[in-house]
Amino acid sequence: MKAAIEKADTLIEALGWIRRFRGKTTVIKVGGSVLSDIEALHHLLLDVLFMESVGMRPVVVHGAGARISNAMQQAGIAPRFVQGRRYTDQQSLEIVEKVLAEDTSAELARRFEFIGGLAKALNFQSTPVLSGELLKLSDDDGNPVDLGFVGNVTDVNCDAIEELCGSGYVPFIPSMCLTDDGQKLNVNADTAATVVARKLGAHKLVFVSDVPGVLRNPADGSTAISALTAAEANKLIAEGVISGGMIPKIEACIETVEQGVSKVHIVDGRLRHGLLLEIYTSDGIGTVITGS
Repeated sequence: MKAAIEKADTLIEALGWIRRFRGKTTVIKVGGSVLSDIEALHHLLLDVLFMESVGMRPVVVHGAGARISNAMQQAGIAPRFVQGRRYTDQQSLEIVEKVLAEDTSAELARRFEFIGGLAKALNFQSTPVLSGELLKLSDDDGNPVDLGFVGNVTDVNCDAIEELCGSGYVPFIPSMCLTDDGQKLNVNADTAATVVARKLGAHKLVFVSDVPGVLRNPADGSTAISALTAAEANKLIAEGVISGGMIPKIEACIETVEQGVSKVHIVDGRLRHGLLLEIYTSDGIGTVITGS
């Protein structure tokens, strides 16, 4: 009986958050690390199904980094990264499209429907919703950096996404975009998710990762910081507490809240139902970044 009462208490705690977030859009970015763990992916999709079932409007933006690297190696191509972006020549682009925009996107939609949800993969074979242009970066000397077919999202077909959400579907969006002249481009999934969240006017953006949040001590997973303002996050970057590959992710979080998304969360996707615990409990389990 005690265990049953505790379950009821948990549901009552969630009730307030459910009512608050009903009808609100949440963009969820799913990374390659979670896609490599079938059990973690299954529970994540159950969390997304729960969110949709209680009235939220989840939108999933996904990458497939590990799968793409494996496919490239099998094709005899050594993956190469320039300033954190995957260098993408024509052969690599074809692999990215096949693995990311076709296979992975369709698999996610299929798995979601298997557990009882309605899903739509918004890829080049159905309805591509991300428009963009070639990403232009410079090195330390100001010289242009060649990234190949790597893009930056400039616009999002919000009408197509919102129509699906309004009909009870969850959109699954691969991180590739189209230019005005029809060129397909590879896009960093983190940055794609931030643009989708801003364009949709999302209430939340959640990065589902393989870390428990922003760590005060990167070597100790128990030092996750539960909440940060954008100013505090910038200070941690300056102090070197946030370093390496976390810097661009946190900078994307800061930019997102500064442009109107209320909260950005970083959640460990390996933790069973971590997404629900972060959104529907008072304490949460990851790091939330806010504008103030």
